[in-house]
Amino acid sequence: MYKTILVTLDGTPSDQAIIEHVKHLAKLAQSRVVLLHVADGWAARTYGPDAVSPEIADDTAYLNKVRSDFQSMGIPADAELAYGDPVTEIVKWVQQKGCSLVAMSTHGHRFLADLFLGTTASRVQHSISVPVLLLRAK
Repeated sequence: MYKTILVTLDGTPSDQAIIEHVKHLAKLAQSRVVLLHVADGWAARTYGPDAVSPEIADDTAYLNKVRSDFQSMGIPADAELAYGDPVTEIVKWVQQKGCSLVAMSTHGHRFLADLFLGTTASRVQHSISVPVLLLRAK
């Protein structure tokens, strides 16, 4: 059903909700998981893949840890780091590499902030044609 599940991570505690949910889903569906984090700090936006900064080092270590957690459960998992605007990079990844499902945590911001700024999840959801699983972080 879900051959490949793309899990977008922002490196905050809210990731834990979607990680735990996808672990069970991936086991059940025998899915491959790809973990994607988009580094969007100054160095990442300016230098892209050539960026070297504490942010990039921390993001890489975080992705490797989460990937190891999935792999230790017998779930095939890869981790990728993208650079720039999260919405643009997530949509580009889906369009170029393809997946069966995109899984994202939402932060549950307030209406006015979402109205003016838009949420990453909402903007991604309306820009791709694959199913999107949105799980509100606790």
